[in-house]
Parts: sequence; C-alpha cells; structure tokens
Amino acid sequence: MSTQRFSRPVHVFVGLGFPHAVSSVQEAREVLDEWTGRRNAKHAAAFALCQSAFACQEDVEAACTAFEAFAEANGILAPDAIDRAVARAAEEWMTA
Repeated sequence: MSTQRFSRPVHVFVGLGFPHAVSSVQEAREVLDEWTGRRNAKHAAAFALCQSAFACQEDVEAACTAFEAFAEANGILAPDAIDRAVARAAEEWMTA
C-alpha cells in the first residue's frame, strides 16, 4: 500500500465539524470519497489527481494543492472556515 505523504498537512473540518490534518494522498482520497456535499469541478479535479498520485502517475504535491483548493472552495479548510464562522458570528451580533 502506498503512503505518499504531503510536505505539509492540509487541515480540514470533517464530520460534525471536527478538525482533521490530512497528511497523505490516501487520507485526501478518503475525505473526497466520503464527501457528502456537492461534487463540483474542484472535487473531480482533486479526486482525479489523488487517484493518479496514489498510482504513482502524478505528483503528490499537485494532489495536495488540488485537495487544498477543493477544501477552500467548499469552506472546510480549517483556518478559512474558522475565519468565516467568526465573521458570521460578529455580523449576527452586530445586527441583533
């Protein structure tokens, strides 16, 4: 079994909003495979690159970059999601 590791983990929120450090192509594939949100072009691109990297046909860092772009586009990139939640809470508090 291949365990191609990313040079740095991609932190995403999974499940009920728990943070998770995705550190390898295999972990990224699992997150993408279990994704219950809308499967858009970013999802398809990230999944395809992870599949290719897992089969040693594509660069692992390209898969990492595509996975991070998918996470950011879907609001599950941990730092991005935290910033959005704080901004939303502040906005709600200011309008209350």
